Amino acid sequence: MALFKRKTVGKPGEWFFNVETGTVEEGPQSPGKDRMGPYASREEAAQALETARERTSEWENDPRWRDRDGGRDGGDDTGRG
Repeated sequence: MALFKRKTVGKPGEWFFNVETGTVEEGPQSPGKDRMGPYASREEAAQALETARERTSEWENDPRWRDRDGGRDGGDDTGRG
């Protein structure tokens, strides 16, 4: 048992998605490593994984974030490395 337990406090109306249990929580009830959010509504929190999938797909297909050579040379994409 920890001697000092940090209490996590959220703002009223904040919703989170718990990735361990797959449930929506009002307020930050679980550890930060297990939750996504905050979201403005229960519905937004329930769609957290789908929203993350969509954003990841957009980022992966955004030419501004693509490496010139797919990152094979270990350098950055500034041409210096």
